[in-house]
Amino acid sequence: MAPKPEDAWSAVTADVPADVKESGATRMTPEERISTLTEGLHRILEKAVESPSHWQVLLDASSTLWRYSGGNVALLMMQMAQRGTEEPTLVAGYKEWARHGRTVTKGEHALWVIAPRTARVQQVALPDGSRQRIPTDGQLPRGAIDEGKKTVITGWRGQAVFDVSQTQGTPLLVPRGLGSGAGAAELWGSLEAVARSHGFNVDVTDAQYGLTSGFTDFAEHRVQVGAWLSSEERTAVLAHELGHVLLHGPDDRLGRLYGSSADHRGLAEVEAESVAYTVLKAHGIDRGPQSATYLAGWADAVLDAEKDAISQETGSKLPGSRVDIAKSVLGRVTAASKGILEITHPPGFGGKVTAVEVDPRLDPTATYVGMGGLMPTDGPVMAGP
Repeated sequence: MAPKPEDAWSAVTADVPADVKESGATRMTPEERISTLTEGLHRILEKAVESPSHWQVLLDASSTLWRYSGGNVALLMMQMAQRGTEEPTLVAGYKEWARHGRTVTKGEHALWVIAPRTARVQQVALPDGSRQRIPTDGQLPRGAIDEGKKTVITGWRGQAVFDVSQTQGTPLLVPRGLGSGAGAAELWGSLEAVARSHGFNVDVTDAQYGLTSGFTDFAEHRVQVGAWLSSEERTAVLAHELGHVLLHGPDDRLGRLYGSSADHRGLAEVEAESVAYTVLKAHGIDRGPQSATYLAGWADAVLDAEKDAISQETGSKLPGSRVDIAKSVLGRVTAASKGILEITHPPGFGGKVTAVEVDPRLDPTATYVGMGGLMPTDGPVMAGP
């Protein structure tokens, strides 16, 4: 079982620069803010490589804040732990909270996440076959073909946000959670839909490959799951195999560095099980004991991948240091989990208040009860101050 966040992050907090700890009260330039946040994130990842418990706490947080990137989940967890307050659950900027009828409580300091700076550009195809981006109001080069406007990332900035526990005002409706038994049965169908959306069929069979519980066949676009497993075990295995489907295809260079699903080794297995753990936890199914064997090998797998990366040719764009690899894995796991959870619709809003408006399960005619926090129960609840 993973330790409590305040225990798991105590060592990290002690090592993080003071400017990050007091970011709400410290005035910095945008460049200084990004530099300080990045340094804090690197310290977190260094600690996560040293201990599987830190990695599991990150996954726990990601199951609640799954609409955020892995790096921002880590930063939010760190800042809340430093303040000795509860874990972040629903996060938004000052204006977004106001739009939902809530105000930031007087005296609260902002949490900081890293957000992209974007610009709208015109993309054109040149006669020589190359592509170029020009300002949207710019003149097209001679012979160029307009390929339309697109949004590109031009840099990064620090963005101030606040957790729901730092606000007060109009309660927010939160959809109900399900018990693990009902949740597993319902989740199975949703996970099958995820597989189909990626062109894979799911077969439940006794003729399982190598008598393993699950297997992903990229050549045949098929996921096999053992027929002898219980309903909950089948669901967990399918979630694991979907981690392979989304992350370890034959054309993925990082997947090959980490160990393809066919190899069933190293970080590929940790990645797949991390995706399964996060997805199931988001749906209220705790697979901590069953995932322990995979996740316990996290640190060793990172170090092995670091050795493999060092042996690659010079100039490779693959992540080479253990911190870069940890950051890569965290980003891949959280991105894959988000791709699944956007289809399976777990209870809650994935950490972003904007999702309140698009959640398909909210029934305006239903009866709701007032609650002091943000937590799934047997019925829909409201998030209050």
